[in-house]
Amino acid sequence: MITDSEVKNKALAETGRERIEWAGREMPVLKLVCKRFKEEKPFKGIKMAACLHVTTETANLALTLQAGGATLSLCASNPLSTQDDVAAAMLDYGIATNAIHGADDKTYYRHINKALDIKPQLSIDDGADLVSTLHTKRAELLPDVIGGTEETTTGVIRLRSLAGEGKLKYPIIAVNDAMTKHLFDNRYGTGQSTIDGITRATNVLWAGKTVVIAGYGWCGRGIAMRARGMGAHIVVTETEPLNALEAAMEGYRIMPMEQAAIVGDIFITVTGNKHVISRKHYELMKSGSIIANSGHFNVEIDIPSLEDMSIAKKRLRSVIDEYTLGDGRKLYLLGEGRLVNLAAAEGHPASVMDMSFANQALSLEHLVKNRQLTPAVYPVPAEIDREVAALKLKALDVYIDILTEQQIKYQQSWQEGT
Repeated sequence: MITDSEVKNKALAETGRERIEWAGREMPVLKLVCKRFKEEKPFKGIKMAACLHVTTETANLALTLQAGGATLSLCASNPLSTQDDVAAAMLDYGIATNAIHGADDKTYYRHINKALDIKPQLSIDDGADLVSTLHTKRAELLPDVIGGTEETTTGVIRLRSLAGEGKLKYPIIAVNDAMTKHLFDNRYGTGQSTIDGITRATNVLWAGKTVVIAGYGWCGRGIAMRARGMGAHIVVTETEPLNALEAAMEGYRIMPMEQAAIVGDIFITVTGNKHVISRKHYELMKSGSIIANSGHFNVEIDIPSLEDMSIAKKRLRSVIDEYTLGDGRKLYLLGEGRLVNLAAAEGHPASVMDMSFANQALSLEHLVKNRQLTPAVYPVPAEIDREVAALKLKALDVYIDILTEQQIKYQQSWQEGT
């Protein structure tokens, strides 16, 4: 029996179910995990609080955990990422859900607290807002928590900071850092969905545009690759020498943001840091510049400074705000500076989320089976990473060689040389 849930419109449930089933077609690895979970019930008697993007792909993860015996309470990890029809459908599936697209900050945190009211033994987070709330305002719940998982680069950074201060109270697996997550979800998923979100919002022609990408991590690599494929000229800004060097070797122009601000047509932030684009950059940008963010939080773009500099603001489309500066230049901010791939589109394709969410499900199972782990941020166990990769290859009908006994022996020996 579902109680104390808040969604925009329960009547949207049928549409949500249809879309969830459609996404499920592209998630064969998670289906295989779900099949085993149904039989083994690894989460029988376990309560979970999940703060995730409430999308069709997330719904398939939630149903997999439910099939494994879990009682789940779901809330949104970003006010603009919720798909209201999916949230409504979750109630039909018997999963408590508190998520509304466009929720204000007060509502957003009320929903997080409602998710925590389940008194979870496992936390599932996307950005660490749930864990942060649990460690501050809901600390009385911490003794019952076995462990948790974190899906994003930003969230992992926050959790490592918490652990570094000696304040993390339970073990958390950094799902974001799994090879089968960042190599595919971050690179191919973020790359495609960011271009999709900006295109849907603006209908801009990419060919010939100068696209400035702030941050050349796996997400930045993916966006650069896809934007170049659309015919754009790529400029990368970085603070890490190795990342900048790699981008240069890929043929991209590298420069500080103050130089990039002068030449850019489209700006995309994916750093996980704060105020990557700020007042001094707005002062240099061409009129008509488009600014978007694909990092988890909207702090990458210094929106307060943009508001302060502007003499007028007008909403042109549901996800485009036009800011007119004192000298008459106009700058265009997409999706209120939030994740543009979810604010203006549908997020990552289900096929890449298949691997990320399989990692989530198997990592949660690992935590239940290994309750002796001490509070720390842990990597995804290598055997889980390999299992997810092997299952994905099988689903794609792709086969690889198997080492012979002689080859295995050779790899394990130091004696055989030239």
